[in-house]
Amino acid sequence: MKEMKDPHITPFATETDGTRPHSERAGQPVIGLSVNVDEGTSRLHEAYIRSVLEAGGIPLLIPATDDAEALREAVERVDGVILTGGGDVDGHYFGEETLPGIETDPLRDRYDFLLLRVAADRQLPVLGICRGAQVMNIAYGGTIYQDIPSQYPTPPLDHRVLHPREKPAHPVTLAPDSDLARIFGRSTVEVNSRHHQAIREVAEGFRVTATAPDGVIEAIEGLPHRPMWGVQWHPENLAAEGGDEAMKALFRFFIAEAALFKRAKDIHQRHLIVDSHCDTPMLFADHRIDIGRRDPVAQVDLTKMAEGMLDAEFVVAYLPQGERNETAHEQATAQAIALLQAMKEQVAANAEFAGQAVTFAEADRLKATGRRAIFLGVENGYAIGRDLNNLELFRRMGVVYITLCHNGANDLCDSASGAPEYGGLSALGREAVRQMNRLGLVIDLSHAAETTFYDTLTESQAPVICSHSSARALCDHPRNLTDDQIRALSARGGVVQVCLYAGFLAKGREATLADAVDHIEHIIAVGGIDCVGIGSDFDGGGGIIGCRGANELIRLTVELLRRGHSEGEIAKIWGGNLRRVINEIQEQAEI
Repeated sequence: MKEMKDPHITPFATETDGTRPHSERAGQPVIGLSVNVDEGTSRLHEAYIRSVLEAGGIPLLIPATDDAEALREAVERVDGVILTGGGDVDGHYFGEETLPGIETDPLRDRYDFLLLRVAADRQLPVLGICRGAQVMNIAYGGTIYQDIPSQYPTPPLDHRVLHPREKPAHPVTLAPDSDLARIFGRSTVEVNSRHHQAIREVAEGFRVTATAPDGVIEAIEGLPHRPMWGVQWHPENLAAEGGDEAMKALFRFFIAEAALFKRAKDIHQRHLIVDSHCDTPMLFADHRIDIGRRDPVAQVDLTKMAEGMLDAEFVVAYLPQGERNETAHEQATAQAIALLQAMKEQVAANAEFAGQAVTFAEADRLKATGRRAIFLGVENGYAIGRDLNNLELFRRMGVVYITLCHNGANDLCDSASGAPEYGGLSALGREAVRQMNRLGLVIDLSHAAETTFYDTLTESQAPVICSHSSARALCDHPRNLTDDQIRALSARGGVVQVCLYAGFLAKGREATLADAVDHIEHIIAVGGIDCVGIGSDFDGGGGIIGCRGANELIRLTVELLRRGHSEGEIAKIWGGNLRRVINEIQEQAEI
């Protein structure tokens, strides 16, 4: 192509010459902005764009469409979303007849709700402004006043568009422990007022963080670890046109959250991200499930794995402890085989999106082709019965690890639950450990009694794992490991995978994502960075505030980054340590 010669055009060519190998903005987060629809035209006020740019973000307008697939593709390319202001929301979205005189746009409504759903599924930070805050509230079950002057129970302030948009109209009072109070560093802040609709009933999972003098709700934010904030005023006008430093700080805060999420995404793209334990086959008996589709019941499916940027999942055939006789053992073995076979069939039916892996090298190859890796495990050596030939059978099916017991002793060992029988491993259990070493089957000591734990460390020639356990020093539960156990496991080159089961993370209250990271950090402090990972226990009781499914696992990465952990440390936590242990076990196998 010829060079531009026109003197009026040449300067633009010079600006895009790219004198540096990489743009100065390469590390800045991309912020998707929703747009208004006017007579078939997607448009947005320039103040939004300027506010994002000045705060250090790269604005990207997302055209108004109700094509969900197009919106998914757009959201994949951004690191945060701002739902902008605009017209009224149709009352039908929150179970009311739309009032006369309310001006709605069906396309804008469908577009905003779809865009929010896609962004929220992927855990992107979302800032709702004016209408955007109302959409956020409605989407999660809240309601709004369709018209403040006619519906508000007491005489309100005049919130309509009567004031200059770049000038404050009234103060709002901030909740003292809110993000807004921390951003602004004060208890009140002056805002503009340009709306006649407002939040009425706050959706579950959100809290009020600012109110006007008349009591009208002016801001909401998601409860801990839900990265959503909504403000009823227009901070973009105050920031970009009025030079308001407080509102500029609000945009800087949001851009910083998006930057943190971008860093988390980059880590997940560069490394194999592995969850070491879920019980999804437990759902097969009572619930028809296709792992290739988003399932309303399952916490793990291929869609949720993709959204949470989870590359590999260890899926186990779980068996509750039952009677211990020949018939019961045969039935247990058959049940384990059936569950494993059902999972293998699910993977085969979704071969375009997933594949079974036995080694980490296979998982790497699957990731390279855009597919998820499914590893298989057996939870409870009860499936073996008294016949150690079943170990070879499970190995041929592609089983990678076997949890020696569950709740209650079996023929192999004592459990952390129930009365002990052997004081650790039984004679059969000791032989099973030796056979598993020979076969390259990983020994999992989650659920094992302390005596079984130490017996196994003595008996095994290979390192062992605890696929879903946490730290007893932080939550006194027999399923968790003591500090001495953590040190012993670390000394033998093993790994403990922190479990997202609420009862193993906190006592007497709901557990949160922060609690899980506290356990990770405690294990690092006791045993070192090389002996910790994550085993969610999803679909088997796992799930905590801030992380209730595979699509939310990336939030753990965000929290680890927020606490100052490096990419190298996070890569070890998210599968690097487990890879080292399993590779060593498989490489030492005799067959």
